[in-house]
Amino acid sequence: MSCVLVPFGHFQDLEAARDFLCPHRRQGSAAAGKESAGKSTSWEDGDWGAWDEAELQEPEEEESNSKTQRNYWLQDCVLSLSPTNDLMVIANEQKAVFLVPKWKQSDKGKEEMQYAVGWSGSLNVEEGECVSSVLCIPLASQKRSSTGRPDWTCIVVGFTSGYVRFYTESGVLLLAQLLNEDPVLQLKCRTYEIPRHPGVTEQNEELSILYPAAIVTIDGFSLFQSLRACRNQVARAAASGNENVQPPPLAYKKWGLQDVDTIVDHASIGIMTLSPFDQMKTASNIGGYNAAIKNSPPAMSQYVTVGSNPFTGFFFALEGSSQPLLSHVALAVASKLTSALFNAASGWLGWKSKHEEEPAQKQKPKVEPATPLAVRFGLPDSRRHGERICLSPCNTLAAVTDDFGRVILLDVTRGLAVRMWKGYRDAEVGWIQTVEDLHEREAEKMDFSPFGNAQGPSRVAQFLVIYAPRRGILEVWSTQQGPRVGAFNVGKYCRLLYPGYKIMGLNNVTSQGWQPQTYQICLVDPVSGSVKTVHVPFHLALSDKKSERAKDMHLVKKLNALLKAKTSDPDLIEAEAKELILDIKYPATKKQALESILTSERVPLSSLTNITQTLMDNLKKQELECVDEGLLQFCANKLKLLHLYELVSKLNSQTIQKDASPSDNDLAKLLRLEDKDFHRLETLLENYKKENPQTTVQFADEKDDVLSVKMFLEYLEYEKDVINVKNMEDGEYVALGSFFFWKCLCGESSTEEMCHALESAGFSPQILLSLLLNLWLSREREILDKPDSVSCLHTMLSLLSKMKVAIDESWDTQSVSPWWQQMRTACVQSENNAAALLSAHVGHSVTAQIIDSVTEKKFSQIIVGSDTESWEALSLDSEYWKLLLKQLEDCLILQTLLHSKVNKRTKRVSSLQTEPLNRLSVKKLLEAGKELLQLAYQQFPCSLEVDVLHAHCCWEYVVQWNKDPEEACFLISSIDHLRCIINAHVQHGIALMMWNTFIVKRLSSATYLMDKVGKAPKDRLCRRDVGMGDTAMTAFLGCCSDLLQTLLEADVSSDEMHAPVLDTEDAWVSVEGPVSIVELALEQKRIHYPLVEHQFVLCTILYAIMRFSLKSVKPLSLFDSKGKNAFFKDLTSIQLLPSGDMDPNVLSIRQQFLVKVVSAAVQTLCSSQKAKEVLEEELFPFEKGKNWPTLAADLAQYLQISEDVVRRHYVCELYSYGMDHLGEEAFLQVTDKEVLASQLLILAGQRLAFALLHTQTKEGMELLARLPPTLCTWLKAMDPQELQNVEVPIATTAKLVNKVIEHLPENHGQYSLALNLIEAVEAISS
Repeated sequence: MSCVLVPFGHFQDLEAARDFLCPHRRQGSAAAGKESAGKSTSWEDGDWGAWDEAELQEPEEEESNSKTQRNYWLQDCVLSLSPTNDLMVIANEQKAVFLVPKWKQSDKGKEEMQYAVGWSGSLNVEEGECVSSVLCIPLASQKRSSTGRPDWTCIVVGFTSGYVRFYTESGVLLLAQLLNEDPVLQLKCRTYEIPRHPGVTEQNEELSILYPAAIVTIDGFSLFQSLRACRNQVARAAASGNENVQPPPLAYKKWGLQDVDTIVDHASIGIMTLSPFDQMKTASNIGGYNAAIKNSPPAMSQYVTVGSNPFTGFFFALEGSSQPLLSHVALAVASKLTSALFNAASGWLGWKSKHEEEPAQKQKPKVEPATPLAVRFGLPDSRRHGERICLSPCNTLAAVTDDFGRVILLDVTRGLAVRMWKGYRDAEVGWIQTVEDLHEREAEKMDFSPFGNAQGPSRVAQFLVIYAPRRGILEVWSTQQGPRVGAFNVGKYCRLLYPGYKIMGLNNVTSQGWQPQTYQICLVDPVSGSVKTVHVPFHLALSDKKSERAKDMHLVKKLNALLKAKTSDPDLIEAEAKELILDIKYPATKKQALESILTSERVPLSSLTNITQTLMDNLKKQELECVDEGLLQFCANKLKLLHLYELVSKLNSQTIQKDASPSDNDLAKLLRLEDKDFHRLETLLENYKKENPQTTVQFADEKDDVLSVKMFLEYLEYEKDVINVKNMEDGEYVALGSFFFWKCLCGESSTEEMCHALESAGFSPQILLSLLLNLWLSREREILDKPDSVSCLHTMLSLLSKMKVAIDESWDTQSVSPWWQQMRTACVQSENNAAALLSAHVGHSVTAQIIDSVTEKKFSQIIVGSDTESWEALSLDSEYWKLLLKQLEDCLILQTLLHSKVNKRTKRVSSLQTEPLNRLSVKKLLEAGKELLQLAYQQFPCSLEVDVLHAHCCWEYVVQWNKDPEEACFLISSIDHLRCIINAHVQHGIALMMWNTFIVKRLSSATYLMDKVGKAPKDRLCRRDVGMGDTAMTAFLGCCSDLLQTLLEADVSSDEMHAPVLDTEDAWVSVEGPVSIVELALEQKRIHYPLVEHQFVLCTILYAIMRFSLKSVKPLSLFDSKGKNAFFKDLTSIQLLPSGDMDPNVLSIRQQFLVKVVSAAVQTLCSSQKAKEVLEEELFPFEKGKNWPTLAADLAQYLQISEDVVRRHYVCELYSYGMDHLGEEAFLQVTDKEVLASQLLILAGQRLAFALLHTQTKEGMELLARLPPTLCTWLKAMDPQELQNVEVPIATTAKLVNKVIEHLPENHGQYSLALNLIEAVEAISS
């Protein structure tokens, strides 16, 4: 157990972030620099792929130099990673990229954390300011149910202008502070830590900001509350508009650092209290011999700075010497959020004018003066300049780097340099704090150690991590004077990130239950695009003399060397390994050593068993208190697995006498198939084998049933007497299944003994079934070549099904068994269709066999004779098996078809055939049928041409409907496919064939029935005469109307296009079969357009009668004798159709019918329109794609009725139902508006009569008395009962009367009446 460098995340596209932040380092920028000089470098501009096009070929040396320069880009940037790994920020100059971790699959198919861009853009507000420091601070959730994850992460950014701005993860500015006008040099944060000892002073949370000559510390609690308030306000503003809530002001202290030349970094140590001796020493140094001291030592805040003169300065600020300053929080006001977004958008779209680009200079906020603070003491070294300082987690040590390439370790309590490392130029440093695990202490020292009892506090060790970029090495050192405990070659372009804080917003109460996952340190490698962290075990902090663990590690290394040595004597290896593993003291190290032995490929099985048994016996001899239960259980589990491996290997090596291969008749009986079905299955499999050659390379030394002990132990794990299989790749899963079952499937090993051995070992039948199916489905070619493997599978599946907990005891024939469902799921997902089909047949057979035995037990009185051998009990599982068998059969046929070699006679191989086609599965067909159809189309472009497909779909649907006319959805789907046919000649032919074959006979029956009863017939009559219910007949008549309309459109369109030239693939040349439906369609004669139009009118009339359940309507009475005789004749023949003037009686009947249709349509509309506001496309929700009033107007044209009469009636009906808003729209379509105005005047009068005469209010009576006598008499003559809706607002009626006045001429007889009516309406409304 040594130091390890563990990768925990990768970047999705770090190069894109580099090119955005550092455009001058982008690939090919030298070549394309001139071209892009005038362009914006915004992330959103253009496509990143365009940058690669500008690359030019350069000499190799220049290319390597430019590559090196590109890799150094991260050194120019400011980085910060949230300690909870929720967010990473990379910034350079004005730009920044926020990266968010997401769990995704890597190229190898494993789940890993990947950093993706969550937000990117420019952060600068002031002109010329740049980002100088960044922090990502996770803020604790205030909810009681919180799981320990932060609520959100705040990004704190310091600028060269002096501003400190706070942002959300999505780049929204929360607040901005100008606390000093000098550039921000460094931001650092301290969060709450539970004190390890009672004497340690509890530290407050704070954010410290370093300026060239000042330090500002913001109180953590104040900052936490302000950030929450600002974030809530921005969220409210974004949701509902401007809502100004003033957050609490920030409490901060500002110290002006004196007596120092330059400062470049700092560390805030926190509050410290001096011991009495140190207090007196300090007082004497400052005040001399007569200095007085207080009884209680004062509390002080300590700050350490690095720079020059002094190289390291120590500052102490007495608590209470300076009152905290209160800052007005400069809110990013929510009302400006929208305008800021709009301005940004207008800038992107090029709308921004020049004067907008340079806003007026804002007045800067007032900056408070700093409280002077002189340096107490320092480490004076005039030639040395400090660069960075990094405080240790327990605030006692600090690492400082300088310009001489040294790393100096400071004791901040005493102000001394205690250690120095040389040769670390441009080094980056960080700390790792490791807590001891109490269970791993040496058993021998438990009684003598002060930490002996298990309840004692854990020890803590601190390690210094140094990254030396010049040498590309990462080192871990034990402090203070310890050795180097780890070193890694990591490359020269990395960045070491050490936050030094955790989650803000916790206190001594809320932090008790929180155990958040935080990273102490991480290394960002831009070359590999990975993020890594360092794990350091605690024992590395212990000295070699005092640590038994160091001895243990030495023994482990010796053991590993023994396992790798070229010793041929296994007995010698076994003896030495036993001795070494027994000498190791620590249980955890013993386990590690045993794992090393078990994973060695050079140790034989017998030695592995002996070593494990020896260790286990040794542990059992020890006293119970000293034995590690976990190690003992580990040994026992591994021993059981080794015995199992030995047993399975023995069974595989014992060959049994193979039975004779079963005959076709035996297999058919076994699978419960009729002879013809079995031979059909054989034919399918033979065709599949021919068209799916799978060449697999088998090496001589590879055996199907051989698996190494190492792999066997890696694949399996024991837990509570049950063996589980670990998550593995498909190949490893098959290898394990092959080790157990392949010999059994070949008939070379005893199936019963193997199943019994595996069940006794602790395998669940579900795992065994999974292993068996994976093996069977992956070894398709071998299985098809071995017919007897089917009977072996049948035997094995029967044995597995009889195991305990395989099939639930409560399972009956009316429920689905999870056992069989598991098998069906595997078959559905498999792409080896032949193996899946065979296993499904076996599964169906075994299911039926078990169901029969269960049924026999239940109904033992039923004697099954020889004549009922084929009898099968019905069950839900059997039905699912039958469905799956049909699906797998279809999938197998399609797979065979797709892989057939179409161009056998042509020498030239097409590009399609050189590329292997994807394999199919039932799951793929069900989930992604469209993509597979596209694949099939590439293989059979003529047979699967779009029109051909739609034509066949159309025909199949109408055939299906003809079998079951009640299912109108089939006929609707058929019409939909017909409309999708692009070529009008094919569409015309298919429509005509549908009409003649399936439609015309039923339609004539429906017509004569409806004419006979004189209304929409009841369900019983429809079933008797037409063969379907009334609902299905309504849909049928609508489809007839759509079919004839499509036929008419196709006839017109066919004049404008050529008939298609039919072609077929070479594969079908020798195939005999029926003529293609498309060929038949093209042979059809042209229709007689007027006859089809005549028939279409009848269909629409019939559909209207059924749709609105109209009464007293005989459809044939709307036509004369010529019209009646022309119905249902051959649509390609020329018939004598009505011409000239129609009989006035017929015209009257037609007009009455159309008026009925319009009234019924409006009534249906009114009843369905429940909502007050309805969208335009929902005005006629009762009929998809049909606007009945418009359709009635079109019918009027055919039936020689004035369209205006129909439209006027439609308007009057809408007003009668109170739908004035629709009436106003329909009014515009009427030609004779004067007649309509006089009709609407009566409607208005009826409304007013109801309001005045029928409600009988006092005000109404008084108003009636004031009205002119002629108007009163006219109103009394009105009958409001003719209105369908009398509850209409008077203001709406006023608009109606105004419309009437607008369209009545002044010389009209009712014009004066209308004027009086306006006055009456106005009087009522006032």
